[in-house]
Order: sequence, then structure tokens, then C-alpha cells
Amino acid sequence: MRKAMRVAAIGAITAMAAVILGLTYGGGAQSEARAQTGKGEVTLIAPGGARAAVEALIPGFEKKTGYKVKATFGSGGGTHKQVVNGDAFDVPIVQPPYQDVIDSGNVVKSSEKPLASVAVGVAVKQGAPKPDISSPEAVKKMFAAAKSISYPDPKGGAAAGVTVDEMFKKLGVTEQLQPKLKLAQGGAGAMKMVASGEAEIGMTFLSEMEEPGIDLVGPLPKSAATPTSLVAFVSAHAKNPDGAKALVGYLSSPEAATVYKAQHMMPGK
Repeated sequence: MRKAMRVAAIGAITAMAAVILGLTYGGGAQSEARAQTGKGEVTLIAPGGARAAVEALIPGFEKKTGYKVKATFGSGGGTHKQVVNGDAFDVPIVQPPYQDVIDSGNVVKSSEKPLASVAVGVAVKQGAPKPDISSPEAVKKMFAAAKSISYPDPKGGAAAGVTVDEMFKKLGVTEQLQPKLKLAQGGAGAMKMVASGEAEIGMTFLSEMEEPGIDLVGPLPKSAATPTSLVAFVSAHAKNPDGAKALVGYLSSPEAATVYKAQHMMPGK
């Protein structure tokens, strides 16, 4: 009888030890898994004009913080509409005017951070003569002399295209330029037209002028085309609010400013 009780006790102790060891090992495995996956995912939505800079910044942010970033890029107008509609993401980057974004309640107003501003620039086919764009009058002469002009289609929500259309109105050349205009799908499309020779000159944000086969002439004068600002918020519906705050902070940091400058952008508002 005593022997049987001893055997039962030993069995119970062994089982308990196995449970404790299992919990310890399991906890260690979970900790290791967490270490491998980092702090979770941060989702970001932004206009195409911010793409080059944001993609350049993501690796440094991930390495520094342990978060992973999933970024989605679209047109300025399309991104704006998604924010107002309350689509799910952690960090939106928008362009002004954005009072309706704040009024929608879909962003945390106090989290607003100006990142950078980007001007619309002019490009020509590689090796072609570069026109004078030093003043609004010089820009008007460039348009008058050009046989064809490409830029992003503003109807698709492209902010650069909206800026160009506003410039045409300001310069009073909208009607006379209609036969020359070639609307493109985004900034990349406008630059492809220039590189291929389909368009003599092309315009889009300086940060989007990466197409091989083009030469950058420079930014349009501010008196002709106002640069566009990029502003980040933490979403009011962020699934990862801590990660969102960290990302907005990083995108508005001095480290980020260096990257913006390298992408022909001006840090701050």
C-alpha cells in the first residue's frame, strides 16, 4: 500500500515538473517568436509624391524600432478621400487643404506633423536643351515654344497635376495649351513620355523624377507654382497607436530631413 502511494506521489511530481518545464519552454518560445516578429506592423498610406522619401526611410525606422511598416501609395486626391472615408490604417500622409480630414474625426489632430514640401519641376529628354524657367514669364515662353507637354492627369487625383492646372490658369495659358497637352497616369507616366520623346517637356513633383533618359531642368518658380506640403497624422482608428506615434516621430525627425533633401524636397512645412 505504502509502495503504491510512493509510486503515485512520484508520478504526480514528475507530471508537475513536466508541466512547469513545458510552461517555461513555451514562454521562452513565445518570447523568441515575439523577438523575431518585432513589435508588430504599422500601416501607412501616402501620396505618390512622398513615395521615394518614405521608402528610403522605412528600413532605418524598422531597424531602430523593431516595427514593420506596410506602406500603400496612391494619388494625392485618392489618399485624401481614403482618410476622410475612415479607411483602416495607422498613419496617413496628406496634402493641403486638409481641414476636412481633421473634421472627419479620422485623425488625431494633436498628432499633426509637417514632414516636407515638394515643388513641381520640369524635365526634358536627356541631352535636349534646357529651357529658361527662372520666372513666370520665362515659363510662359517655354510653354509657347514647346510642341508637347506631359504631366499627371489631375482627374485621377494627382496633386502635381492639380498644381500644374492651377499654374496654367494663373499664367492665363490654359486654352492655348490644350492641343499640346498629354495627360499621364501619375508622375512616372509623365516622365516616361519625356524619356521616349513622346513629350518635349514634362512636369511632376521633383521627388518623382527618377525615370532614366530624362534631364531635370529644375523646380518651377514659387510665383508660378506653389510647392505642395506633406503632413502626417496618427489615425484615430490606429490598430497600432504606439507604432503610429513612433513612425510619425521618425518621419518628422532630423534624420528624415536629410532624406527629404536628397529627394529634392524641403523639410518642414
